[in-house]
Amino acid sequence: MVELQEALKEKAVSLPQMNQRFDSKMNDKMSVSIGDADPPSPTQYSTPCESPESGGAACLSDARTAQVKIWLVSQFHDAGKHVPDFDDTPQTISYLHNIVNQSHAQTKAATILSNDFRQKSAEYRSQAARMREVLEKMGLSTERLPSKLVASANILANVANLLDIRDTELSSFVVAAFDLSQRKAEVGEKKAQAKQESRQLLDFTRKALARLTYLKRTLAQLENDTAPSESEMAHWRSNMVILDKKGTQYLQEYSNYKKMLDRLSYSPEIRHGVLAEMADHRRVLQKETKPILESLRSYHDLPPDKALAALAVEEKKMKFAAAEKHLEEVLQSAIPE
Repeated sequence: MVELQEALKEKAVSLPQMNQRFDSKMNDKMSVSIGDADPPSPTQYSTPCESPESGGAACLSDARTAQVKIWLVSQFHDAGKHVPDFDDTPQTISYLHNIVNQSHAQTKAATILSNDFRQKSAEYRSQAARMREVLEKMGLSTERLPSKLVASANILANVANLLDIRDTELSSFVVAAFDLSQRKAEVGEKKAQAKQESRQLLDFTRKALARLTYLKRTLAQLENDTAPSESEMAHWRSNMVILDKKGTQYLQEYSNYKKMLDRLSYSPEIRHGVLAEMADHRRVLQKETKPILESLRSYHDLPPDKALAALAVEEKKMKFAAAEKHLEEVLQSAIPE
C-alpha cells in the first residue's frame, strides 16, 4: 500500500506544477470551464450490477473496486509499470476511489486547458502570419532588416517574456520595472527580517551552549561529590539508627518514671519550695527521733534482762511507730490531692 501511495503521489505532481505556470486569465478561464463542465460520472469505468434490487452496498463496493482496479491498470500501464499489490479493504478502496474522482476532474480540467491553449496557439500563429505578411509588404521583413535590429527585437521580446508582459511598449516595461522594484523591496525586508531572526537564533544558540556547558560542569562536580556524600550519608544513617534506638529507650524510661510518679501520687503542683519544706520537716523529725534511737542503743549495753528488755523494746517500738505515723501524716498533708 505504501508503494502504491508513493506512485500515485508521483503521478499527481505534474498537474499542480503545470497549473502554476498559467497566467491569471488562463486560471480564470479554467475555473469558469471547470464550473461549466459536467462533474465526472460516478459510473465511469464501473461495472453494471445484475439487478437493482440485489445491488445495494455490496454492488456499489464491487463497482468501486472494479473502477479503481481499471484506473490503476490504465495509469501504471501508461507509465510502463506493474500495479503494486495492495489489500482491497473498504478503507483502501474508498481512499483510492477519491483519488480516481480527483484524477478524472483534473484530467478534464487539463483537457479544457490544453484545448484552449491549442486554440490560442492557432490564433497566435494566424496573427503572426498576417503580421509577417503585412511587414513583408511594407518591406520590413526580418531578411531585409539589419541584424542588430533583429537582435535588439529578439532581446526585447525575451525581456518581455521574462517580465511576463504582453507587449514591448515603454509603459509596460516601466510598470514591470516598478513591480520588480516593489518585489525587490519586499525581498529586502524579508531578508532583513530573516537576518535579524538568524541573529536572535544565533544568540539563543550561544546562550544555550553556555548553559549546556555550565550544566555539564555542574553535573561533573555533582558526580565527584557523590562518593563522599554517600559515605557521609551512610554515617548519618548509622547515627540515625542509633538515635532511633536511644529515642525508644528514653521513651521507655520516661514511661517508667511517669508510672513511678503516678504511683507516688506526684503532681506538677509539687515544686521545689514544697519539697524543701518537707526536707526541713524531715530533719526536724530526725532530730526528735535521734534521742529515742540513742536511748534504744543504750539498752544494748545493759545486762540482758528479757522482761525489761522486751518491755523497753515494745515501748520504743510504739514511740518509733508513732513517729513514723506522724511523719507519714505530715508528708500526706504536704502533697495536694
